[in-house]
Amino acid sequence: MLQKSYPYYIANEAVAANTDLEVTDKFSGEVATRVALADAKAIDKAIALAVDSMPAMRAFPPFKRQAVLEHCVRRFGERFEEMAMALCIEAGKPIKDARGEVSRLIDTFKVAAEESVRIGGEILNLEISQRAKGYHAYVKRVPIGPCSFISPFNFPLNLAAHKVAPALAAGVPFVLKPASRTPIGALIIGEVLAETDLPKGGFSILPAHRDGADLFTTDDRFKLMSFTGSPAVGWDLKARAGKKKVVLELGGNAAVVVDGDQGDKLDYVVDRLAFGAFYQSGQSCIGVQRILVHASVYDALREKLIVKTKSLKMGDPKDESTFVGPMISESESRRLAGWMESAVKAGAKIIAGGKVEGAMFEATLLENVGRDTDLYRKEAFGPIAILEKFDDFDRALVTVNDSDFGLQAGIFTDSLAHAHRAWDELDVGGVVINDVSSFRVDNMPYGGVKDSGIGREGVRYAIEDMTELRLMVMREG
Repeated sequence: MLQKSYPYYIANEAVAANTDLEVTDKFSGEVATRVALADAKAIDKAIALAVDSMPAMRAFPPFKRQAVLEHCVRRFGERFEEMAMALCIEAGKPIKDARGEVSRLIDTFKVAAEESVRIGGEILNLEISQRAKGYHAYVKRVPIGPCSFISPFNFPLNLAAHKVAPALAAGVPFVLKPASRTPIGALIIGEVLAETDLPKGGFSILPAHRDGADLFTTDDRFKLMSFTGSPAVGWDLKARAGKKKVVLELGGNAAVVVDGDQGDKLDYVVDRLAFGAFYQSGQSCIGVQRILVHASVYDALREKLIVKTKSLKMGDPKDESTFVGPMISESESRRLAGWMESAVKAGAKIIAGGKVEGAMFEATLLENVGRDTDLYRKEAFGPIAILEKFDDFDRALVTVNDSDFGLQAGIFTDSLAHAHRAWDELDVGGVVINDVSSFRVDNMPYGGVKDSGIGREGVRYAIEDMTELRLMVMREG
């Protein structure tokens, strides 16, 4: 169970400044614990101490960074069930999914431990003309400086890990603002980091309300800001971020294409579609929202997917058999219900689900959804998916691209030509062949284009953003 209250962390130390932030059990709606809430003064202090820590962090050698990360891996393993239950309570995530996220947290720190000792550079031959005869160049990566991290509510552990673990590997101090609705996982990470010999000021973890956390964006002492969250907020932050480098991992309304050659694989395809659309109550930026199915297999897939969708159990996320838990809040559930009702008024048909009660939103499948509706064009971020039919594969790719977003897409096909055409033509950050758009492994480059963001996560790729190239030129003699 959760502790009665949790401190925040400034410069590696727990500070029980107050208990001002209530964290609710997202299923019961009751207050589950209280957390220290940072104000602007605390955030300013954390930034100053991060700046002060830079000489020590630069001098902190790779093998010691690796030891910090390996300590985290061990301790997360020892606290596995505690962290999973905390996630289940604070995020409303079904316990099986919560355990999966703790496993991914551990994977991410393992990968970072490996990468921490192989951050390399290169040797350049500058003798490209007579004037450069006798000159050689060497390039290395150096820590960029203090980093600002803002993580979202939907994956409180793993999306924080994709900022924290690469920072530890790269040797950069950071100040993290976890989502105020789901801060517990990040604070447990802080508790574990406080057990290590990371230089003082190397990390701070400060829950704060959005309107009180402007320094995370505007303060020029930060040399990089990494934000994961909604497009509207992300692009606004970028506009106000000043000179610092900005990495944005934003939203999507991911599409999956099911080719006409999948008739003998529909059971597998349907299982993956249901998982991709409805796991985590659909609150994933790469969750399956639009499903494009070839006309030759549409009717068969439709019937199987209706049956599968109706079979998914909705309820208490602490129940081992629950697949769909609550959305993060009743207001989010109402927002999505409004989009669904508007789509139905415009001619859409609900073919499975559609029941909404409080924050509980039943796994829902629709067809005939108008392409100008909010439900089609925006990020649903809930347990709802849209079925549509196509006859021509190339036209289906055009439909996938008819979106303001471009994060990931899934393609089920036996055709190597179609797989490569999708890879060539789809304007997205990643194309997943023979699985859903929501597939992610924590060492792959992950990110999007268009309104889905800029930059890539995945430990090695994040380290590249958190370091600068530094050149040395040497003349012989």
